[in-house]
Amino acid sequence: MAMTKRTGNTTRTQPTKRRTTIRAAAARAPKVTSAKLPEVKPASNRAEKSAERRAAIIEAAMDEFIARGFAATRLDDVAKRAGVAKGTLYLYFKDKETMFEELIRTALVPLISRMTALPTITGPVRDAVEGFAETFIREVVSTRRGDIIRLIVSEGPRFPAIADFYFREVVSKGLTGMKALVQLAITRGEIKHRELSDFPQLVVAPAIVAVIWHSLFARHAPLDGLAMFKVHLDLIFGERRKT
Repeated sequence: MAMTKRTGNTTRTQPTKRRTTIRAAAARAPKVTSAKLPEVKPASNRAEKSAERRAAIIEAAMDEFIARGFAATRLDDVAKRAGVAKGTLYLYFKDKETMFEELIRTALVPLISRMTALPTITGPVRDAVEGFAETFIREVVSTRRGDIIRLIVSEGPRFPAIADFYFREVVSKGLTGMKALVQLAITRGEIKHRELSDFPQLVVAPAIVAVIWHSLFARHAPLDGLAMFKVHLDLIFGERRKT
């Protein structure tokens, strides 16, 4: 309702034109809103996504290395298989060599650490060595871990840095653990040939034979790697007594 003003006995209605004009102008004026800040994702989510991307790259790299070999594998193909830009690879790896080293570090180092971290041995040492063999045959020979070892065997001479890394991170640890077992067996009288402690490679040799045989000759003559290993241990420890 428009406001009125009394003057004496006369009542005058003030014009509403000005007030209406002000309201209309206010309606046409742009609304001022606060700038919307970008949503900040929790650090844990970012870390998880980064870890997932890294794992995808490693998986793609393994596929490419196994399919093409180390020399022929291209980072472009790894990036394409992983579904990332090539530049993304360099956020995680310096070059193809460090990428291959990461395969060794993630696929083989934890396994060899688990195999050599033996609890206190109260029973026959031979049982511990057989456990080592069973784990190796089951988790390496016919798996992608075995493919990595075969790659190192075939291409290590041309890429010594990779062979050096594999020796340092895997082979040396395995030999150290096996040497400790052999020495314990000699001390307990389970192994008669004391010189064997200088050549733990002889104990694990059937494992490497099984890896190579599986890739080259298994389609012609399948090999029971574990049975072969047990015969080998008979030669070292002596045959088990029949009960």
